[in-house]
Amino acid sequence: MKVLVTGSTGMIGSHFVSACEKKKWVTAGLSRSTSHSRQSPILNHQHHECDILDRGSLLVLLEKLKPDIIIHMAAQAFNGVSWGSEDYTHQANFTGTLNLLNAARQKCPKAKILLACSSAEYGDVRPEDCPLKEERLLRPITPYGVSKASCEALGYQYFANYGMQVYLPRLFIHVGTGHPPATAIQNFARQIALIKKGRIEPVMRVGRLDTARDFIDVRDGVDGMLQLLIKGQPGQPINICNQKAHTIKEVLDTLLEVSGVTVTVEKDPTLLRPSDEPLLLGNNSRLQALGWKRQYTLTETLKAVYEDWLTRTPD
Repeated sequence: MKVLVTGSTGMIGSHFVSACEKKKWVTAGLSRSTSHSRQSPILNHQHHECDILDRGSLLVLLEKLKPDIIIHMAAQAFNGVSWGSEDYTHQANFTGTLNLLNAARQKCPKAKILLACSSAEYGDVRPEDCPLKEERLLRPITPYGVSKASCEALGYQYFANYGMQVYLPRLFIHVGTGHPPATAIQNFARQIALIKKGRIEPVMRVGRLDTARDFIDVRDGVDGMLQLLIKGQPGQPINICNQKAHTIKEVLDTLLEVSGVTVTVEKDPTLLRPSDEPLLLGNNSRLQALGWKRQYTLTETLKAVYEDWLTRTPD
């Protein structure tokens, strides 16, 4: 089995590479040359520098590799960042996905293609709407959510019109090691690690703490998506989630408990977004029907993230 993972230096992409290597699949990674500084961890796979916005380079690469599976994780992957980088978010996510699907149609049309879709596609969600089922109307309210809804629509278009095996997992918030501090959990863990080492004052700067999210360990998420590729149906969206929500305050309290650090908490207006759903909780019955089971508790996940930041921050 030959596998290509785009965005292989990102958190989810690097975990996919590791999981595919454990299956003894011949695994290749793809990322932009500027992404090396974020690589986690260093793995023994062949790596190719290629920008998914360069359709010509993608055509050459897919002609060379002829993968049986393409796992597409390359993207502008952050909801919060998308407010300040709206044009780039749509370009990287929509146009990049279009380029990949078009190149795959020409060079490896029988390949299984997994697109990283997102819970942000659900958008305008009320607590009474949860847990969210895949049949629910998509009403994204962030640039990132709109870009991902567009990617999913593209994937379905190629599935429906060209008979391509396109898989559509809707990822809820994946948490794990090797992630930049662009999400609340990673930002908290980094601040706490710096406080623990005496690098900054014991003051935590936070945004909203009352919102609740369905967090899933990246290792559980990758396992679920691999089961989707092996056992699931192309063209059908599927929630990758735990069907359990935790508030951001619960996350912060758990990280502080794990670290043993005492802090003062201060609100930072720069961490607030124009819109923020009070609750995002998914129904994972389709995922469980594939035989998937959760392996990691939230506390285990947060402990791993905190310890990762301890190793990544200077003494």
